[in-house]
Amino acid sequence: MKKYLVIGNPIDHSLSPLIHNHWMEKYELTDSVYEKKKIKKKDLKEIVEQVRSGKIKGVNITVPFKKEIIDLLDNVKGDALLTQSVNTLHKAKNEVHGYNTDTEGFKKSLEDKSINYENKNIFILGAGGVTSSILKAFIETAKKIYITNRTKKKAEELKKHGDTLLTTLKREKEIIETIDWGKKPKVCDIIVNTTSVGLIKDQNLDLDFKDYENNKNALFYDLIYNPEETNFLKEAKLRGNKTMNGKIMFLRQAQIAFKIWTNISPEIDDEVIRLLD
Repeated sequence: MKKYLVIGNPIDHSLSPLIHNHWMEKYELTDSVYEKKKIKKKDLKEIVEQVRSGKIKGVNITVPFKKEIIDLLDNVKGDALLTQSVNTLHKAKNEVHGYNTDTEGFKKSLEDKSINYENKNIFILGAGGVTSSILKAFIETAKKIYITNRTKKKAEELKKHGDTLLTTLKREKEIIETIDWGKKPKVCDIIVNTTSVGLIKDQNLDLDFKDYENNKNALFYDLIYNPEETNFLKEAKLRGNKTMNGKIMFLRQAQIAFKIWTNISPEIDDEVIRLLD
């Protein structure tokens, strides 16, 4: 039996097994199974070795291990190298390679909903493992990017990483600015919550967005997809803002990972979308 895993801590909320097992059945990969496993940082080395030995065929990584895993890998590819965030492992020859499918998955989710994200003002909440992937998605075309985090040092580190990317892209460094937590920049076009606040019912970010009242053009995007509507999105909807959760991003990044492992690009149809409802 070919075994696939999603690892993280916490992990109960993950719906990855639901989606990947659906695709494995649909495409008649009857010798494959996908499971979730809660781990600690000390377990990462063993997971990588199990991929290298073939005991595990592929791995998805969620919070908080997307950066911690990197030093244990033989090779880091594409967006994973640029973002320093890995969410997918795959064995190639005798090496364990790390990939990032979050950046492309996020961009595709916006495109799927016909959201224009070029030359926009962006406000990113959080500076955790996935945030560098969101930053990378915007950094090529954004007009301005603001970053805030409860621990400002992490926001500054993310800005420094972003400035390095801007140099690579030959764009001006003044594009990225950090904001103290609790404060806000001028009204932005897209506000993205990359924090885990909202995974637990009734959690609130405790940020005031009253200046977005009746702004039908502003998009509030929460990367969380389970629960389907966090308080961050509920409040935005009540204000009259556009809202979007992480469901389509989740499916898009899973689609890319599935192709890396199986060379099959699974269809994202109504059936698979309903699995997340």
